[in-house]
Amino acid sequence: MEENKEIYSASNIQVLEGLEAVRKRPAMYIGDTGHKGLHHLVYEVVDNSIDEALAGFADHIEVTIGEDNSITVVDNGRGIPVDKHEKLHKSALEVVMTVLHAGGKFDKGSYKVSGGLHGVGVSCVNALSEYLRAEICRNGKTYMQEYAYGHPKAPVEVIGDADHTGTKVTFLPDKTIFTETTVYDFGTLANRLRDLAYLNAGIHLTLTDMRELDKEGNPKKEIFYSEEGLKEFVRYIDSNKEDLIDDIIYINTERNGIPVEVAFTYNTSFNETILSFVNNINTIEGGTHLTGFRRGLTSTLKKYAEDQKMLEKVKIEIASDDFREGLTAVVSVKVLEPQFEGQTKTKLGNNEVIGSVQTAVSEALRNYLEEHPKQAKTIVEKIILAAQARHAAYNARKKVQSGSSLSGGLPGKLAACSSKKAEECELFLVEGDSAGGSAKKGRDRKFQAILPLRGKILNVEKAMEHKIFDSEEITNIFRALGVTIGTEEDSKEVNISKLRYHKIIIMTDADVDGAHIATLLMTLFFRRMRTVIENGYLYLATPPLYRCSKGDIEEYCWTDAQLNEFVQTYGKGNESSVKIQRYKGLGEMNADQLWDTTMDPEHRLLKQVTIDDVVKADRVFSMLMGEDVAPRREFIEENAHYASIDA
Repeated sequence: MEENKEIYSASNIQVLEGLEAVRKRPAMYIGDTGHKGLHHLVYEVVDNSIDEALAGFADHIEVTIGEDNSITVVDNGRGIPVDKHEKLHKSALEVVMTVLHAGGKFDKGSYKVSGGLHGVGVSCVNALSEYLRAEICRNGKTYMQEYAYGHPKAPVEVIGDADHTGTKVTFLPDKTIFTETTVYDFGTLANRLRDLAYLNAGIHLTLTDMRELDKEGNPKKEIFYSEEGLKEFVRYIDSNKEDLIDDIIYINTERNGIPVEVAFTYNTSFNETILSFVNNINTIEGGTHLTGFRRGLTSTLKKYAEDQKMLEKVKIEIASDDFREGLTAVVSVKVLEPQFEGQTKTKLGNNEVIGSVQTAVSEALRNYLEEHPKQAKTIVEKIILAAQARHAAYNARKKVQSGSSLSGGLPGKLAACSSKKAEECELFLVEGDSAGGSAKKGRDRKFQAILPLRGKILNVEKAMEHKIFDSEEITNIFRALGVTIGTEEDSKEVNISKLRYHKIIIMTDADVDGAHIATLLMTLFFRRMRTVIENGYLYLATPPLYRCSKGDIEEYCWTDAQLNEFVQTYGKGNESSVKIQRYKGLGEMNADQLWDTTMDPEHRLLKQVTIDDVVKADRVFSMLMGEDVAPRREFIEENAHYASIDA
C-alpha cells in the first residue's frame, strides 16, 4: 500500500459560511454574472419595496442609476427593522443584509404574499457588491449601516432625525464578480419598472439616470404609474395591432385563497402573446397558472360555440391552439407559498393554482360571452378561421417536412459544408446571387454553408401560416436548417432537434434595402422560429463600410469614427489625401475581401440577436412590419440618428 496516498478526512470538507457561498457560486443565486445577473440585483432590491407596497405600506419607489453605475432604491414603506434580533444578538437590519434565508417574508403575519420567498434577495445583492449603504427611517430617526463585499464596516448607527419612514439602499456591483459588464442599461430597468407599474395599479415608480443629462443639466427620467393596471398593460402590448374586439376582458377575483388577476383581448394578427406573473415575478417559462388560464379559455369558448351551434358546419376539428390565435393576455397571481423551479423563478409549480385560475377565467369569460353576443360571435369566427388556416398550413408544411431529412431534399441553391457537427457549422443567409457567389468562393467549406436569397422574403407579420409555407424562399430556409414544425407540447412550435447549424448568420448589404431584408428575416425567426433566437443561434454579420488606404497602408473601417481615426492618423486630417472606398453592397467585395472582413472567425464582427424583453420585441416587430404607418414613422423619427444612410 502506498504511503503517500491522499487521506480523505474531515479537514477536506470545506464549509462556506455566511455569504461566502454566494460569492463562490453567484450564478446559483442570480442566474448569471453577465448583463442579466447585473440587472437582477436591482430587481431583488425593488422587489422588497414592492412587497412593502403589496402589504399596503408603500406607494412611491424611486430607482436612480448613479454616475458610477451604482444603484439607489428608495421607498416610503415602514423601513427595515433596526432593533436587536433576539437569537443573533445584532440589529435586524444587519441580519437581513448579511444572513441568507433571513427576512420578514417567512413570517406569514408580516407579508401576505411576496416575490422573494427564498430569503436570499438583498443579502445576495450585498454579497455581490463592493459597497452597500442602507439608510432606514423609522421611529423618528435615520439609521445607517455600510458594508463591503457583504461584511459590515461598523455597527448600525443613528445619523439624524426623520419625519417619515422608508428604506434607502445604495450599492455598487463588484467588478471582480461581474467581469462582463457593470454598466446598467436604462431601457432594461425601465421595462421592468413599467411591468411593475402595470401589475400594481396605484404605485408610483421613478427611474432616474444621472449618467445622462440634458442641456439644462437635468438627468434622464421616466415615471411609471398605472390607474387601471392589467387592462392598460394589454392595451400597451397591443398598441401597434388592430383590435378584433373593442373590449378588454378583465378578471380580478380570489379563488381558494389565491388572488387571480387576468386581462385579455383579441387582435387581427395570427400571433399569441401571453405574459404570466407570480407575485410580480415574470414567469417566462409559464407554469401552473398559465395552464389554468389556457384550460379555462379553451373549454369555455368551445362550450359556448357548441351551445350556439356555431361549429356544426365546420368540417375540421378545432385544436386548443386555434382558440389562442390573435390572443393577448396578462395573467397575474399572488401565491402565499409559491414553488418555483429554481431561484431565478421562471416557472410556477403549485398544482392548486391550476383550478383557481381555470375557475376564475371560465366564470368571467362565460358571463362576458353571454352579455356580449356580437363580440362572442367575432371571437368564435376568428377561431374557426384559425382552424381552417391551420389545416391549410398543415398541408403546406408537409412540403417543407418532406425535404428536411438530413439525407436529402436540400434546396438547390444551398452550398452545404462538409462537417455534420451542428455545433461547429455555420449557415450564411446572403442577400442576392452576386454576394452569394463571392461568399461561396471565399468561405471555409469545412464548416461554412451559404444560402443565397433572391430579393425580399415574405413579411410573415402580415401573412397567414399556409401562405408562409407557399413561399419558396422561406421553404428553402426551413429545409436548409433541417427544422420541422410541431413538438409534443405545441403543434405550432418549431422543432430544432435536427438543426444543422448553431450559427445562422444574416449577411446583407449595409444599405436601406439590406436593413429591410435583415428585418424581414429577423421577423421570420422571431415569429416562427423563436427557439433559434432563445438558444443563441441567430447572428448578424457586420461587413465594413469603408476600405481605406494610404500608400502601402490599408485598413477596413466599420464605423465613421474608425474612418475619421484613419484620416487623422495617416492623412493628418485631410480626407482627400487618403483613398476611401465606400462599400454599398457585399457584391462590391471579391471573395478574399469578404472572407477577411466578414466571414473569417478570427477577424469578423458578429452581433448576436437576443430577446431581452419579449413585450418590447413584440411591439417593435408589430410596429415595423404591421399595417399601421403612424407609429412606424414616429419610431423612425425617434431613432433616425442611429442610422447613416447614403443619399
